Amino acid sequence: MINKQTFFPLVAGLAVLALVFPACGTEQPTEQATEETTTETGPEIVLSDGFTVKILADNVGRARHLTVRDNGDVYVMLDQIHESGGGIAGLRDANDDGRADEIVYFGEHRGTGIGIHDGYLYYSSDTSIHRYKLDDTALMPSGTAEQIVGGLPIQGTYHAAKSFDFDGEGNLYVNVGAPSNACQEKDREPGSAGMDPCPFLERQGGIWQFKADVIGQTQEKDGKRYATGIRNAVALRWNDEVGSLYALQHGRDQLSFLYPEMYNEQQSAELPAEEFLKVAEGADFGWPYCYYDPLQKMKVLAPEYGGDKTTQGRCEDKDLPIMAFPGHYAPNDLIFYRGDHFPESYKNGAFIAFHGSWNRAPLTQQGFNVVFVPFKGDMPSGDWRVFADNFAGKETVVSSKDAQNRPCGLAEGPDGSLFVADSKVGRIYR
Repeated sequence: MINKQTFFPLVAGLAVLALVFPACGTEQPTEQATEETTTETGPEIVLSDGFTVKILADNVGRARHLTVRDNGDVYVMLDQIHESGGGIAGLRDANDDGRADEIVYFGEHRGTGIGIHDGYLYYSSDTSIHRYKLDDTALMPSGTAEQIVGGLPIQGTYHAAKSFDFDGEGNLYVNVGAPSNACQEKDREPGSAGMDPCPFLERQGGIWQFKADVIGQTQEKDGKRYATGIRNAVALRWNDEVGSLYALQHGRDQLSFLYPEMYNEQQSAELPAEEFLKVAEGADFGWPYCYYDPLQKMKVLAPEYGGDKTTQGRCEDKDLPIMAFPGHYAPNDLIFYRGDHFPESYKNGAFIAFHGSWNRAPLTQQGFNVVFVPFKGDMPSGDWRVFADNFAGKETVVSSKDAQNRPCGLAEGPDGSLFVADSKVGRIYR
């Protein structure tokens, strides 16, 4: 749980990134501007000046996204059904000492997405969206879950997470990732051509819109394709302040493996950028035909579709990101800060949780942090900077399996505190 104490001027560059894109909004490292806080037996989380971190709960299960109720109760969606039974963990700090002293488990599904809307707790499995009516006082809902959306594509573990969010007009937005790297005829086989048109774009590779309060909807009957050309957007958030949807895309992988004659290992680690997207209705961000090159600041044609690293072709008119991050950092959640607990410079800015890479090898893996992007209106107003780092617990991460913790979910509490969920050991930070 990240709380603000006495505020000192914030200095950017809290962690040294092995690979940075100065042209894409990163800041160069500066001198010491961190505070290291020991979190019991876990790694020391490196924070912006003036902030401290506490652990709300440990070992709750493989946490994905989380949400916080107005009374401070925290609900966490789990990647696996907990041994106590249930794919959702409910946490309550009844004596206000910073630790959860009541933890309950419920729900028959595992998954990623979770959120509170109009008195209901919504959550997603890999193929459906459900909701529970929240009890006025009890931590655990007493009724049975209703299915809001069903029939979403079965994808196994390949981009199966159905993250979601709501706007202020009764609509529900659901990420449906594509079960593919670059829509090749033979997935991840060197030299295999891309399918054209890509069949996954019919029901995947984009964001679908549903009604938030209608029971029994299906994608094919009731879903509206709101935006397309997005490989996978686990981080998805409606910004109430400006009335717009935002997302971060997981970019495609393995350029040097699939096309070693065109890309070296360094280029493959840096390309493509992880894209921060402002998602308007009807937007097309170009996957799988295109990827964003942050050095050239443009979308270029993917090699599976005849690209040569510089040709734009059909990508020339695709929608561009509002900001680019280093390749393969795996953005897994996004929130826009609304509280007054943090300094004014954080107001309406974006926090992003990076889960950390697996495919920058043989270079070291990167990410495993929470970053902040200042906003003015509907666009970023400055460079991004690392807000909380060292979740991995080591300077060099060769494999993502080596990371001690991996940030996955973000939520804001009613007092303006920032909550972070870890998917590795099930730790919830405040």
